[in-house]
Amino acid sequence: MRPLYPTAAAVFAISIASAAEPFLSPVFTDNMVLQRDQQDAVWGWTQAGSTVKVSIAGKTAEAKAGADGKWLATLPALPAGGPYTLSVEGPESVTLKDVLVGDVWICSGQSNMEWVLSNSNNAQTEIAEANFPQIRHLLIPHVTSADPKASFSSDGWQVCSPKTAGSFTAVGYFFGRELHKELGVPIGLLHTSWGGTIAEAWTSKEALTPLQDFNQAMEDLERQSKSSSGEAALQEEWYAKNDPDAKKWSAAEFADSSWPEMTQPAAWSGSNVAELANFDGVAWFRRSVDIPAAAAGKEAVLNLGPIDDEDTAWVNGRQVGATDGFMKGRSYKIPAGVLKAGANSIAVRVLDINGNGGFTGSPDSMKLTMDGQSPVSLAGAWHYKTSADLQKVPAFPKRMGQNPNIPTVLYNSMISPLLPFGIKGAIWYQGESNASRAAQYRTLLPAMIGDWRKRFGQGDFPFYIVQLANFTKILPEPGESEWAELREAQSLTAKKVPHSGIATIIDIGEANDIHPRNKQDVGKRLALQALAKTYGKQVVAAGPEFKEAKVEGSAMRLSFDSIGGGLVAKSGELASFAIAGEDKKFVWADAKIDGNTVVVSSPQVSAPVAVRYAWASNPVATLFNKEGLPAEPFRTDNWPGITEGKK
Repeated sequence: MRPLYPTAAAVFAISIASAAEPFLSPVFTDNMVLQRDQQDAVWGWTQAGSTVKVSIAGKTAEAKAGADGKWLATLPALPAGGPYTLSVEGPESVTLKDVLVGDVWICSGQSNMEWVLSNSNNAQTEIAEANFPQIRHLLIPHVTSADPKASFSSDGWQVCSPKTAGSFTAVGYFFGRELHKELGVPIGLLHTSWGGTIAEAWTSKEALTPLQDFNQAMEDLERQSKSSSGEAALQEEWYAKNDPDAKKWSAAEFADSSWPEMTQPAAWSGSNVAELANFDGVAWFRRSVDIPAAAAGKEAVLNLGPIDDEDTAWVNGRQVGATDGFMKGRSYKIPAGVLKAGANSIAVRVLDINGNGGFTGSPDSMKLTMDGQSPVSLAGAWHYKTSADLQKVPAFPKRMGQNPNIPTVLYNSMISPLLPFGIKGAIWYQGESNASRAAQYRTLLPAMIGDWRKRFGQGDFPFYIVQLANFTKILPEPGESEWAELREAQSLTAKKVPHSGIATIIDIGEANDIHPRNKQDVGKRLALQALAKTYGKQVVAAGPEFKEAKVEGSAMRLSFDSIGGGLVAKSGELASFAIAGEDKKFVWADAKIDGNTVVVSSPQVSAPVAVRYAWASNPVATLFNKEGLPAEPFRTDNWPGITEGKK
């Protein structure tokens, strides 16, 4: 195959606007999948006014490059099949081999969508059996941009085999495998995700502006993108105003013995420190480490592992490094003359902008290394103290750079270049990074879905959402939960937005890991949604969904949709039901299945007004249908349909 990019001689002939763009968009490569049964756009850039001809399977389309050099040809609809050869002829010539026609699905979201097959349950066996040459995968690289981009760099579409499948999105792979087995058509997985990212980063400026919540951030982005030299000054100004004790707390002589201790490394949301469990903002960490006389005055390296999101580190009062980006390992050179024999102070200021926070690596990643000496472990007890709470101070002026958690920057760089590629639909696994803003997510996620549908120009394509898994410790009493509220926002979106659905996974999470290894069931439950709602298959696609609550004396009777073969209690008993009266104080309830309904009561509540089920970050899932699918969490105090009834 000839290179996709213009030759050196051709560069001088093309217009300035298209000079940096390839003759054929990199979304089109060998081994790709085109969307079946609809017209498909093929595009690229060349000399303005030039004619380009695209051919495949006896079908042809022509296009003329506009003043900006862009050309776009529209191929007639093709049925599933292949492999074919796709040829593009114009000022350049490109031939793509082994092109299939089938169904293409966008796989997007944050780290649980990014999670690869090689890190999932039973990975060795799954990879060895991943011999599906009609499943193809295209990975969009991590890039941010202040403005919509037209192109990207890529290694191209990969054919699914034991040699390649380990690097596929695990959720996407298991979803695609189910569809391929059931439908017998080629499946393309267009993988564009980034761990730890917020939904507004995946949404365009035009879609966010009416929401009004993100306008200031978008204005800041525009200003910073035009003059990046001011970013550092803005951040230093923010720290000076909102973290005023920095000079004192970073000093070698500061006495931190009155600060509480916390074992490190530990992600804040997964720790036992209640103060940090839902904290976004600045927290300081300090400890002392003894250095042998032989290492005093010599260079050394401070290794802290990855930190979520940003940090600044001091040794004996001297700043030795700073990093932004939650997945990056911290490794800071300590200059000669800083370390001394005996006790040395280490201070680390951590800024968590949203979601999880803290030291997130392994104990082995936290150490002090010195030439000629054994490494000194830094894992263990650190003193800590919170400083600026982002709920009480102005927003932190984020760096543009490669920071993905800025509104629009991932839409601009990881969605915009794909437009208007032919797709069947999208699967979405995201929400952890928006969990503290569930009410906002109720409008944000529908806005993003509508934005993508408008941009791709292929109607209201299917959009299937993974509901957040159970996570963190199980609590002994009913209470409020940001994760439960985010799950509710996801459910409301699936019910409100046409041609969408939800895969509930509150039974397969892990209390101590935000990344459940069981991606098989996630992919399968997404596939059930698609098989039922997109492909019209007669399958039970979801677990019980709350429908109505009726008050019956001192009890409430709940009815459900999607009961399949009937309601069942996992392990024989129902749990995770809570009930409240007019005082709105929820207590654990007795719950029993009665036919296709559940009757809930408590001797502590004589006149119930509301019931909640699985309303916690880590609920114990007990209500299923006979098909083995868990009920969606719900609260009747936020849903219509509570009526008086008689037994």
